[in-house]
Amino acid sequence: MSGSSAPKLLAVPASLALVGGLSWAGSQGGAMVGPVPLFAFCALLALLIQWIAFVPAYLAGTERYYDLTGSGTYLTVTALAIGLTPSTDTRSGLLAALVAIWAARLGTYLFRRIRADGKDRRFDEVKTSFSGFLLAWTLQGVWICFTLGAALAAITSLDSVPMAAPAWIGLVVWVVGFGIEVVADRQKRHFRSDPANEGRFISTGLWAWSRHPNYFGEIVLWIGIALIAAPALQGWQYATLVSPVFVILLLTMGSGIPPLERRADEKWGGQPDYERYKASTPVLVPRPPG
Repeated sequence: MSGSSAPKLLAVPASLALVGGLSWAGSQGGAMVGPVPLFAFCALLALLIQWIAFVPAYLAGTERYYDLTGSGTYLTVTALAIGLTPSTDTRSGLLAALVAIWAARLGTYLFRRIRADGKDRRFDEVKTSFSGFLLAWTLQGVWICFTLGAALAAITSLDSVPMAAPAWIGLVVWVVGFGIEVVADRQKRHFRSDPANEGRFISTGLWAWSRHPNYFGEIVLWIGIALIAAPALQGWQYATLVSPVFVILLLTMGSGIPPLERRADEKWGGQPDYERYKASTPVLVPRPPG
């Protein structure tokens, strides 16, 4: 085993340990599937789907179905949680619907984008490495488990808590975040579809308020999910409220903003208009231009 492959392979069991800890916390007071907590069963399934999909993806050397598989996993796991929980309430149905709407929209958007672009630059090097590509698929499973954690804990909980103000506030927050993400993605797709904008960066619409408004919307909508789920949690289940924190860390310190900022600096760094845009526009949290 090469020195570069060993750390990546070791990261796989480390990821499993993280998901195991989350599953233990999220399963407290939750429904069971035989002797197995439903929360843990769903988390394991999320990982298994990624590993099964990894095999043909690695053999074909393609990342084309990576994002689509991730979105499909959200839909599958959420539907399974709803179907196997003995009784569901308004909160559970609402959480499942919001997750499904988000996953279906984002999955189809990303799949259309990769079909148009022909590839995802994040995988240019990693898809030729067994250990690196396996880790990428495993981390997608971890991402699913952690972002879905609070919603999954609330859905599989055996205790029903009536909907109250915090949950409805959470719904409003989700709608705002989802709307920002959708509008930002559409604005960028429209900008890129215009041949006159080839080689240029977008700085109009929501992109005049933030350099990454779609990611801001993503963070806001998961905060909304957490607000809806929180009243139904108890004991160690509160640990699943790490969900929006995980999303924030992933997007601001991991595979979200940092690589995009580096590529933008490599492409447009030094150009006066880009440097002005970068200096006057927040990285994430929107602010009116001017």
